[in-house]
Amino acid sequence: MGNVLDGVRVIEVAMWTFVPSAGAALAEWGADVIKVEHPVTGDAQRGLINSKFLPQQVGGANYMMEVPNRGKRSIGLDLGTDEGRSILYRLCEDADVFLTNFLPDARARLGIDVADIRAHNPRVIYARGSGAGQRGPEAHKGGFDSSSYWARGGIGYAVTPPDASYPVRMRSAFGDVMGGLTIAGGLAAALFHRERTGEASVVDVSLLNLAMWNLSVDIASAPLFTEEGVHRYDPEAMINPTVGMYPTRDGRHLNLTMLQSDRYWAELVDAMGCPELADDPRFIDHAARERNSAACTQALKAVFLGRTLDEWRDALAAIEGVWSPLQTPLEVHDDPMVAANGYLSVVETTSGRSLALVANPVQFDEQPAQPTGAPEHGQHTEEILLDHGYDWDDLVGLKERGVIT
Repeated sequence: MGNVLDGVRVIEVAMWTFVPSAGAALAEWGADVIKVEHPVTGDAQRGLINSKFLPQQVGGANYMMEVPNRGKRSIGLDLGTDEGRSILYRLCEDADVFLTNFLPDARARLGIDVADIRAHNPRVIYARGSGAGQRGPEAHKGGFDSSSYWARGGIGYAVTPPDASYPVRMRSAFGDVMGGLTIAGGLAAALFHRERTGEASVVDVSLLNLAMWNLSVDIASAPLFTEEGVHRYDPEAMINPTVGMYPTRDGRHLNLTMLQSDRYWAELVDAMGCPELADDPRFIDHAARERNSAACTQALKAVFLGRTLDEWRDALAAIEGVWSPLQTPLEVHDDPMVAANGYLSVVETTSGRSLALVANPVQFDEQPAQPTGAPEHGQHTEEILLDHGYDWDDLVGLKERGVIT
């Protein structure tokens, strides 16, 4: 039973990826998510194909639109008109959630702030996504995850090697999709609270706070290492050599995460074909390996460099300790656990291309989520308005006046 939010209706007035990805998560949990888009331009992210931001070889498949908008219905509606706002307010009358990332000034101008929406439905749960928060000197400024999350939140600094000539750059929507899932979780809690108490909440998530949450250990410990800056691990002399990244003969890497090194040490070195290291006095136990971390790290590194990654997959397949190859995104497609657990689903996009979308990571009753493609711009306008009491004559007039598409 994956449709745990069946019967929940969400009105989404949002663009790009951060907040819309929350709507996608809610849709995959069974909610009816109505995406409100401008009748002419639509979500700004639809223009990425035309702006050549996306590679042309994908054949027009706007994966940056598909990822955060799967499973929704789209209505083209001009909120800059009195008629458009009137329609939105009618849609909100039977909605459970109003979801937006519009900035405070835009919300006030368009009449979609908390008080505006609750004047038509006092039970609606109102959710806002922002760059840095709803209060403070920059509350009226926008944000994207590359700036608010990756740069300002400290993550880019923390993951960049100290000798790097250029900071590590964030991958597309890296913070956005985690932020969307966080909003969705907050909304699920708010829906539960309303069910219990009748009280409707206002839910806020910022990309800055999300980054700080992701970096909680570094943020908490930062005042303790003011002279050193962020704690960095030396890959050539790891404190616990059974926790770290090692290169292979073919230029690949594998990761060991064996925190209880005394438990796994003998099994690991035996599987690696160097059982003599188990009895080496320098590496005889965890304390000895820590004292001789550089020597131990280099001993393991030399052995790992002797075989290819595929050879190590076979050699380490049966050991109890946790390890993993450093996989490419394409290799993740072929991971047997991905297939077994339904983590990828192939959908048909509006461009006619097949696209493998990552399913919502939350599963209910052992049932993988089944993504469906993102809607076309305004695809469900007529359907939605007819369901809300408008007739065909109304729709013709609204289209002629440019209120809907």
